[in-house]
Amino acid sequence: MIDIKFLREHPDVVRASQKGRGESVELVDQILAIDEKKRAAVTEFETLRQEQNTLSKSVGAAKGDEKAALLENAKALADKVKAADTKRAQVEEQTKALILQLSNLLDTQAPIGGEEDFLIIEHVGTPRDFGKDGFEPKDHVELGKLLGAIDTERGAKVAGSRSYYLTGVGALLEFALVNYAIQSAVKNGFTPVIPPVLVNPAAMEGTGFLGQAAENVYRIEKDDVYLVGTSEVPLAAMHMDETLPVDKLPLRYAGYSSCFRREAGTYGKDTRGIIRVHQFDKVEMFTFCKPEDAQAEHLRLLQWEKDFLSAMEIPFRVIDVASGDLGSSATRKFDIEAWIPTQDAYREVTSTSNCTEFQGRRLNIRYKDSEGVKAIATLNGTLVAIPRMIVAILENHQNADGTVNVPAALQPFLGMKKFEVV
Repeated sequence: MIDIKFLREHPDVVRASQKGRGESVELVDQILAIDEKKRAAVTEFETLRQEQNTLSKSVGAAKGDEKAALLENAKALADKVKAADTKRAQVEEQTKALILQLSNLLDTQAPIGGEEDFLIIEHVGTPRDFGKDGFEPKDHVELGKLLGAIDTERGAKVAGSRSYYLTGVGALLEFALVNYAIQSAVKNGFTPVIPPVLVNPAAMEGTGFLGQAAENVYRIEKDDVYLVGTSEVPLAAMHMDETLPVDKLPLRYAGYSSCFRREAGTYGKDTRGIIRVHQFDKVEMFTFCKPEDAQAEHLRLLQWEKDFLSAMEIPFRVIDVASGDLGSSATRKFDIEAWIPTQDAYREVTSTSNCTEFQGRRLNIRYKDSEGVKAIATLNGTLVAIPRMIVAILENHQNADGTVNVPAALQPFLGMKKFEVV
């Protein structure tokens, strides 16, 4: 949520941010207009309440006919106070509803444009030349069958399109990735968490996932709960309506959970294999920190993601995501894209976002220092999204005979150096 005081004092900054995102600039003026009405309604209510308090004191001191007259006036005034209070509450609710439609302020360093207008920050590693190795690489679906690791046919039979089974070494590879990720996170000061994946509307709305991202959210209407698309949601809402002590910051969590996404609007995209699926497991990093520390923390999250990809021995690039492709909560986002040999392209495998105080205000999470109580900043970053990491590992480390070499970092968790054809 944008600070209304900032919006009043710097409306042009908010307008420029909305324009950069390709979102409604007019919304800013609508909010300013209703904010004026809200403040007028609050003033009217408080003035009437003060009159009511003054009149109540006069009634207590009056006698006889004077008291009867004052009581009559008090009754009429009470009706006015009630009406003013109702008006105030309605306008405040309307104001909040409009403010919730505003996305976070863009970082001035974020590139402006649509999905294809990202900036490449760096390349790490060199894509493998399979021609020199003397064979044409197989894709992860074919490798998954050879290894007995991935079964998309039975997944579709049981759960529909974009569904799959991880079996044998596929399942073992997931456990290894999760264990390595959690071990790495703990070394870096994160507390491991297994959060709920069913959350209430306040948690989903507070993190910003009921706006532009709502079409990809699964909702269980009978119980009015949502399946999360990322553990960012329950991790952020974990401290909803709390005030955190400053000496506990930064507070870092690593959440492991299943994630659910409808993948609306992606008809025909990535229908083969497990790159784009409805259910997957993920280890997500989440940080609560002071706003002035958020930019530095964002770079730390990115570095931990880079370290993970490097440990998997996979070539990748880091991109600065363009404004029109940001989620509503993010002021800036970096994606890491792994090289996928059979697609001859880099594909997103992790991302990290700085959400500044946007989610903190929406979830009413604050921290207290010597100067008082302030809104807290939040950041998130994927340490490992299992299916896409499996795709990257299988395709980059395959051999001509269909076997796949296991990255050295995962060998202690798997007890093997190679996945054999079954």
